[in-house]
Amino acid sequence: MDLFPPSEPASALSPLAERMRPATFDDVVGVPDLAGADAPLRRLIENGRVPSLVFWGPPGTGKTTLARLVSRVANLPFVHFSAVTSGVKEVKAILEEARRRARFEGTRTVLFVDEIHHFNKNQQDAFLPYVEDGTIVLLGATIENPSFYLNRALLSRVRVVVLQAHAESDLVGLLRRALERDEALRGQVTSWTEEALSAVARWGNGDARRALSLLEETAALLASEGGDRLDADVITRLAPTLQLRHDRGGDDHYDVISAFIKSVRGSDPDAALYWLAHMLEAGEDPLFIARRLVILASEDVGNADPRALQVAVAALEAFRFLGLPEGALALAQATTYLASVPKSNASYAGLKAARAMVKSRGNLPVPAHLKNAPTALLKDIGNSEGYDYPHDHAEGIAPSVHYLPDALRGTRFYEPTQRGFEKKIGELLDWVRGRRP
Repeated sequence: MDLFPPSEPASALSPLAERMRPATFDDVVGVPDLAGADAPLRRLIENGRVPSLVFWGPPGTGKTTLARLVSRVANLPFVHFSAVTSGVKEVKAILEEARRRARFEGTRTVLFVDEIHHFNKNQQDAFLPYVEDGTIVLLGATIENPSFYLNRALLSRVRVVVLQAHAESDLVGLLRRALERDEALRGQVTSWTEEALSAVARWGNGDARRALSLLEETAALLASEGGDRLDADVITRLAPTLQLRHDRGGDDHYDVISAFIKSVRGSDPDAALYWLAHMLEAGEDPLFIARRLVILASEDVGNADPRALQVAVAALEAFRFLGLPEGALALAQATTYLASVPKSNASYAGLKAARAMVKSRGNLPVPAHLKNAPTALLKDIGNSEGYDYPHDHAEGIAPSVHYLPDALRGTRFYEPTQRGFEKKIGELLDWVRGRRP
C-alpha cells in the first residue's frame, strides 16, 4: 500500500518502463475509448467526474499507468493497494481513512486495487458502500475476466475497460519515443534502425513493459561494448528468445484453443497448424489438444468422413506413446486431416435434439416388440412379441417394425448432410424410410 501525490515523478533510477509512463492522455496508445481526444470517458475524468473502473487486459497493457493517470488528471489522492499482499483488514483501514478525508476535506480518494481478482466475491463486498456513496473511486486491475471474478453487485457499479495487447506499431512508437525523450537512453544509443525497433516490439509480444525493458537492457549491453547504434543484428545477438504469452487456465488458453477449433471447423489447415504451433510453443498440454481433436472429429466432421474419429484417436494414442517432440507430428497430421475433410455436425445436432425431446417428454414407454424377453414369463406378458428380425429379409430391413416410442413415430433427429460420405448415408436412410409404411 502507498499513498502518494498523483504528480510524483519517476526517479532517474527507476526502470525505463516506469520513466516512460504517460503524463497525459495524449501519450496513451491503444485505448481510444478512454484516452482518445473525443472519448466521453476522458471528458468525464478531465471534468472531475471519475467513475469507478476495472481495467482488464494482459500484462503490460497499461492498467497501472491508466489508474495513476486518471488520479493525476482528476487531481485526487491515490492509494495503490495489492490484493495479493494485503487483505480485507488493510482495505477497511484505507476505506475509513477515505471516509474521514471525504468528511473533513471534501475530497474523494482513488483506491487502485491491483489484481483485484485475488479478492473472493465475499471480500469484494467491503467496497460496495464506499463506492455507492462516492467516498472512493474504485479502480481495479485484473488479467482475469471480470465476469467470472467480480461479484454481480460490484460489477454493476463499475465500468470495465478492456485493454488489448499492444499492436506492434504502437510498441514501435513507444520505443522510438523512449529513444528520443529519455535522457539516460539518449546517452547510450545515438542512432537506430526501424528494423531494430520492430524486432524489440515483436519480442515484447504486446507487452509494453517487456519491450521497454528489453530496449533498456540491450542499450546497456551495447554501451558496455563501446557501441551506440542499435540495429537488427544487435537485437538478434543480445535479446533473449521470444516468449509467447499464454496460460493454461485463463483467457489466453481459451482464446487460442477457440481459434484452433474454429480453424479446423472452418476447413483452414494452415490457420489450424499456426494455432497448434502457438499452443505447443507456449507450453500448452498436448493431451488437452489431442482430446479436443477427438471431440472435433465427432462434433464437426462426423459421418461426412467416419475415418476422422479413427485418425484423431490414433493421434491421441500416438502422442501417449511418443511424447514430445515426435508426438507433435501425430497432432499435426490429425489437425490437417480434420481441417481438410468434409464437415458435418448432423450427429451432434441429432443428439441435442434427442436429448431435448427426452427432457420434454420424459420416460416414454418402450414399445412391447422392442423389449427384452430372456425368460418365459417375459415372453408370456408380450415382451418382444411382433418383433421382425431384419436379417430374415433379403434387403436387411424389416419394413413393418418401428423403433421409436409410439408417440414419436416418424420423428427425425439425424438429418444427414450432402457432404462427403454422409451423402451416401442419407441416400441409404431415404431408401430405408421409403420402405416403411
